[in-house]
Amino acid sequence: MEQQIRFCTTADGVRLAYAVHGRGPPIVRAATWLTHLDFDWESPVWRHWLVELGAGHTLVRYDERGSGLSDRELGELSVEAWVADLETVVSAAGLDRFALLGVSQGAAVALVYAARHPERLTHLILYGAYGRGRRWRGPEEQRHADAMIAAIRAGWTEATPTFRHLFSMLFLPHGTAEQMAWYDEQQRRSTSTANATRLYEARNAIDVLDVAPRVTVPTLVLHARGDRVVPVEEGRRLAAGVPGARFVLLESANHILLADEPAWDVFVAELHGFLGTEPTGAVATDAAVTTLSPRELEVLELVAAGLTNEAIAARLCLSVRTVERHLSNVYVKLRVSGKAGRAAAAARFSQTLRAGRRPAAGEMGGGPDGGRGARP
Repeated sequence: MEQQIRFCTTADGVRLAYAVHGRGPPIVRAATWLTHLDFDWESPVWRHWLVELGAGHTLVRYDERGSGLSDRELGELSVEAWVADLETVVSAAGLDRFALLGVSQGAAVALVYAARHPERLTHLILYGAYGRGRRWRGPEEQRHADAMIAAIRAGWTEATPTFRHLFSMLFLPHGTAEQMAWYDEQQRRSTSTANATRLYEARNAIDVLDVAPRVTVPTLVLHARGDRVVPVEEGRRLAAGVPGARFVLLESANHILLADEPAWDVFVAELHGFLGTEPTGAVATDAAVTTLSPRELEVLELVAAGLTNEAIAARLCLSVRTVERHLSNVYVKLRVSGKAGRAAAAARFSQTLRAGRRPAAGEMGGGPDGGRGARP
């Protein structure tokens, strides 16, 4: 699976980067907090999202103005400007009708777009959604917003991720050390201190709840029960305002669902059930994964769990160099390469498990690489 990165220009002259991958009915993901089209493609935080959304669909996503591969000039920051950016990307991608996915702040943008362009949408999916920012949720939420803005200003671009890590702990409270480190770095790479401050402040000022009753598109709203970024009450409030919307509660505390948690499997099942589609990559992925030796499967399973090469070596009583050799073999067999190889291999292993097929160590037979107890 490869992505194609393209560019388009908004009416006010901001160049937006957007990416396309997969094949099938289109899904557009409205931009959200500090994405990076290139870095996300490699990330153990986002890669499984991209694999799943591109399975049986063509996914179009873009970096918002001021971040990622888009121009760092912000221009106007408002829901109106963000909706206009979405309209620009949709036009550039040549889309007629499509499903629209809004995650976190992107849900407000998707909601307004759906109310204005119902003829363009087949479905509306909102995850971790809110219709009003922190400035409208009472004094406690306002104090929280002020604290996060202070953290951004204090150390957003510093080499030590202390202040950025506050965001990682909120977005990924159950993430591994490796996943949090990736997210720390993604934030630093995605934008500047000044831009992060303005973007965060603009999100806190969002108020689109009055738009919800005007949405006529079939709508699915999903929210993690323990979400520490957007309280679940905000998701319920938004869903209650959209006529006929279905609300699904997910058992997780992560704002960004991770590949190895049960809530992700529920999200995937609900998504495909709502869209009336099935992921097309599972069968092919299963066949590829089962060509791996038992030892390679053991290593890949630990990669999918978020362990570093050093941690895998300690767990399996191998040298780090041996782990690297096994991973090189895995990449060749799964036909993945480059910087994205590790995340792609892990995502494909997780996808095989979701398809109901767990490769068994030893089913490949013995030999010098025959699983636990074999010679490394």
